[in-house]
Amino acid sequence: MRLKLVPGNSSINFFSRINSIFSISLFMMLSSIFIYFLFGLNYGIDFRGGTMLMVQSDETVPISKYRYILSSADVGGTSVTEISDPGAKISSGMFDKKRNIVLIRIEQVDGQDSVQNDSIIKVKTKLAEEISSIKFLQTDSVGAKVSKELIRKGVISVILAVSAVLFYIWIRFEWQFAVGAVFALIHDVIITVGIFSLLSLEFNLSIIAALLTIVGYSLNDTVIVFDRIRENLKKFKKKPLVELLNLSVNETLSRTVMTSVTTMIALTSLYILGGDVIRGFTFAMIWGVLIGTFSSIFVASAALLVLGVKRDWSKPNAEVGTQFKDKNQ
Repeated sequence: MRLKLVPGNSSINFFSRINSIFSISLFMMLSSIFIYFLFGLNYGIDFRGGTMLMVQSDETVPISKYRYILSSADVGGTSVTEISDPGAKISSGMFDKKRNIVLIRIEQVDGQDSVQNDSIIKVKTKLAEEISSIKFLQTDSVGAKVSKELIRKGVISVILAVSAVLFYIWIRFEWQFAVGAVFALIHDVIITVGIFSLLSLEFNLSIIAALLTIVGYSLNDTVIVFDRIRENLKKFKKKPLVELLNLSVNETLSRTVMTSVTTMIALTSLYILGGDVIRGFTFAMIWGVLIGTFSSIFVASAALLVLGVKRDWSKPNAEVGTQFKDKNQ
């Protein structure tokens, strides 16, 4: 017996309230842009510059003690975060065992492009004096110039990815499909950035990687739906466009939902068991899968109602129809 999350003969009317759906999507996009300009992003070391130390101790050391040691070192702005590692607890066979791993961030001093080696040495010396069992697991440093370059390249990579999608869909389908797909991708990226700004989650290079992955995931779902729409356009030349779109989305709904659910299972496991190191990436992916599934069903397909599509694919110069023209056929 095969598992079916959605009946194969579903007949859901996805576009009965298309105006409300577009209004919600537009509201989420505008709200995300407003939140971004209001709060900005909590940039990580990659984009802000500075130093990140990952340390471990045999005994449990209060976070307050770490903060006291760092303040006495007088190295500027610092932050301390305790890292949970559920995977380590499970692999050790003792759920109450802790690794006592702490992440220390030292901000880059304004006007200094070079990495602050003196500050790193000073912090390590102070920590070693106060905590005898401390071990330095990882040290990452990024200068101010490098961080600005990373921001620029990150933005360029997202823009190039979306532009490549526009070109690919335009060549494979028609320009209406390309605009609908790109609008859905921009919708996903803007709302994902907005949720990171709203929750003040750390935004680093791994989140850029997540955004590019979200673009690919959302595009995959959208192309599947668009392929079915094109097939049905050839098959049902006189069917009203809104009915044809509903039919196409319903025919691919089982595959879309199954892909999203199985992906969510894997991502949820990573989020719970993967620890704090990849938690930001997995959170971005979980949110991206949810919003990407929504956009591939509602936003990308619904955009074709507004733009109109070629109805008769057997004729190269067939007149492009719209949802208004369908009413007169």
